Amino acid sequence: MQEKILSGQTVLPSLRQRAGSQKGELGSWDLLICLSSRKAGGKPCISKEDMCQLGLHQKVNILPEIQHQLCRKEGLCQIITRFPELRLLVSPSVCLDQSTQFKPSTWNHLSKTVKPQMWKSWAWRHEQLDQTTVLAPHEAVFRAQDLSVILKAYVLVTSLTPLRAFIHSTGMVWDPPKKKRFTVKLQTFFETFLRASSPLQAFDNMKEAISKLLLAAEVFSETSTLGPKTFNRCRLCFQLLTFDIGYGSVRSPVVLQVHEHLKFQDDDYMGLEDQNTEEFLLKDTFDFLFSNESSLSTFSDIFQRLYRLGVFKGENYEKELNQCLPLEEINSIMTFLKELGNLGQFQLLVPSTSPGIRSSIHEFYDMANPMGKPGSVWIQYSSLLNVFDQFQFLHKKAQLHALEWNSFAEDENFEKPQVPFDATEHKKGELSQIMNATKEVRCRNDEDKQCHIKHIFMLPHLELSPEFNPKIKEYYSEVPFDVVTVTIGVETSNCQCKVYLHERAGPSFANYPLGLGANKISMLVVDESSAQAETLMTYKLTIYREDRPSLPFFEDFTACGFVQDCGLLIHPEETCGLLPVPSDYIEAISQPELKICPSGDTKGQWIVPCLSCSDNRTCDWREITWQPHNCQYGVLTKSQLQQCLRGRKILFIGDSTNRGIMYYLIERLNETLQEWQKVHGTKFYRNVNNGKTSISYSYYPQFWISPSLRPTFEKALEHLLQRSRPLENSGQTILVVGGVQWLNSNHLQIIHKVLKRENLLNILVIIKTLGIGFHLPVDGVHFLTQSEVQNLWKENLIILNTAKKYSYEVVDTFTITMGRYKEFLQGNCGCHFHEVVKSKLSKENHFIKIKQSRNHTVGKYFSIQSKLQQQQGSVTNVQSPYHVRGPINQVCSEILLSRMCASKGTV
Repeated sequence: MQEKILSGQTVLPSLRQRAGSQKGELGSWDLLICLSSRKAGGKPCISKEDMCQLGLHQKVNILPEIQHQLCRKEGLCQIITRFPELRLLVSPSVCLDQSTQFKPSTWNHLSKTVKPQMWKSWAWRHEQLDQTTVLAPHEAVFRAQDLSVILKAYVLVTSLTPLRAFIHSTGMVWDPPKKKRFTVKLQTFFETFLRASSPLQAFDNMKEAISKLLLAAEVFSETSTLGPKTFNRCRLCFQLLTFDIGYGSVRSPVVLQVHEHLKFQDDDYMGLEDQNTEEFLLKDTFDFLFSNESSLSTFSDIFQRLYRLGVFKGENYEKELNQCLPLEEINSIMTFLKELGNLGQFQLLVPSTSPGIRSSIHEFYDMANPMGKPGSVWIQYSSLLNVFDQFQFLHKKAQLHALEWNSFAEDENFEKPQVPFDATEHKKGELSQIMNATKEVRCRNDEDKQCHIKHIFMLPHLELSPEFNPKIKEYYSEVPFDVVTVTIGVETSNCQCKVYLHERAGPSFANYPLGLGANKISMLVVDESSAQAETLMTYKLTIYREDRPSLPFFEDFTACGFVQDCGLLIHPEETCGLLPVPSDYIEAISQPELKICPSGDTKGQWIVPCLSCSDNRTCDWREITWQPHNCQYGVLTKSQLQQCLRGRKILFIGDSTNRGIMYYLIERLNETLQEWQKVHGTKFYRNVNNGKTSISYSYYPQFWISPSLRPTFEKALEHLLQRSRPLENSGQTILVVGGVQWLNSNHLQIIHKVLKRENLLNILVIIKTLGIGFHLPVDGVHFLTQSEVQNLWKENLIILNTAKKYSYEVVDTFTITMGRYKEFLQGNCGCHFHEVVKSKLSKENHFIKIKQSRNHTVGKYFSIQSKLQQQQGSVTNVQSPYHVRGPINQVCSEILLSRMCASKGTV
């Protein structure tokens, strides 16, 4: 390759042969690279006329259509005034000092080239145009001093109609207050420099702002009669653009300017860092664009899969394609696959799986009337998205669109559309699509192959240790806190082999919840070629889900509180996420004479020490505590608890969540837990509190029994009472009733009826209310939508009110668990906040000495809470075989104990 200088521009011609000596000799080269001369008024290295004469094989790093609209302030102004309904995040200052005054007459001229039906969904009115074209001075002026930082993002556009664009992982930061600039990874920028409450969401917001602007420029270039006329579009051309993105106090992105080349600062000076940055950006770009890898085999595999899945059998494809893709679209898809296989430091920007971007594309290219070609552009976008989905599946990269960033975790504090529930049906459809494809292509009929697992498919993709080998049977992987489910499927070596997860009757493809800590999944390989299927081998996979990230910073921390998580809104009308707790309130609740709470449903909040309430990664989550408003639940010492429960009988009836509280109580009383089992019947514990306290438990409901044969709640309660007699009709008898979601107010009426019939109306009844759970789309259990979870809250209120009507004590576990719904432990329901472990595995020390900070009031509060937690957690005897673990279960259990002993005057 030779280099020659033309008109002050650097040109790198000739992949086929040496470049001609004249600019007009265009047929002798494949690739023309024009680099900025960094001189004002520099002539273009290739004229518009020459661009129109390019051969099909030739490519230039210039896209005149999009460059004309984006890289001039006049063009940006035309776009934002033309598409007001899009609310493009572009600074209004681009419309200042324009030579053309946009008036309604100008708008009428612009609108003539666009078919009215194309914009029908926006229903533009003449009055709206008047309003959007006249910019008030206070709206138009976007001052530099209003910005806290400017980010230069580098975007590579490789195609128009359909638009394909990629963003580089590196950016340049300009800090106006400090007048400093530096190169930074976008991950670092959003996580550290910008200190966004949700870094991933902030990055998505910037991507959406850039993507919408690119789409608008693409559409505008197709329809506008201003500027360059119709180009003979270069299908292989590309352009590397620089987007100046401003961030102010609100932390929302605003596009200030778009440069047609790499841009580092406004002056001509290029320092060493700038030169190095330019060099590696260009190298990454060329490596990305000019890979020698072929995409033909991937293209073939993907289109076979798409055909099997029926993607090309829909109405639109039949009309548009007549069972055959145009050659131009095939080339576009093959180039797209080549790009996806060679991303390097780039990440896909458009086409996007983001619902907002997909909606914008659909609005631009309405399938009924796009650009005079019915359905074609939208179909091309749909084709690319289908190809992208299948590419992800084949390459096991479920997070390909997320920049492969290691530590971006969705933050609960960011108020955004609730994806976990709204996207569930789409995800189920996607999984079933993969399952159908799996049934067709995930096995082989090679007779010489023995039965074994050939490949384990996981969504999201997990790194296994050791790397998968059919001969190795045990594997381990780790996931961060925010990964709460994993989908697992397998490819077998032979179609006569079947793999079942967990048990012989289990599924072969399933979605699993991931509780905190170790999650164990068994994969049984069964040979079904014989009459009696034989289990040949078992593969075991342990997935360890990490706890919430926590930082022990105590020099300048503040108290932050929350009731509900922004990722699962129970009360949409109320605030969510961390909010600062006033220091005077912290001081008030730190007083030793703080009154005892009158009931177990006193409103409260979780309080945690953080460096900043806007960033939950700066919190010490090990010190989190449940704080009722203006009161406290007394924490009983060992002797107080033993004295309170001496001579009393405690009856538990309910599900596993009630059982977890019971085992916590036994361990607290005995300082040891000698026996434990997942009781699903009735069991009695006599050796509690040195034999001075009797505890009995009955599991309800017995969901594994047919409803017609299943004992009713009334019969189950009667059975427990009869088995536990003699019972004293006083507070010496305690009945604890509770379940995660089966309980309702009718059960409380039944309790009253049975107790009245059994002459036990004077016993102490405590209702443990509902809890969060069944909120994850996993196999084998029912799944609640977000609206159904919100309805649980209403049912919980009814239970609380009904309990008070009968003078029953309550423990409001729903309010306590709903804000920490991601912190469940093992179990398909996602509802367990306790686990019983062998003591040698439970030696955890969550209690650290807090250094008294300058914020003395807050430090005092958490010091007190830490001592109380130590008092509760230090009772376990080191010789105890088992230990009940789980801080949320501990909070609920301690409130229950305080209600048991409130009438005794112990607390």
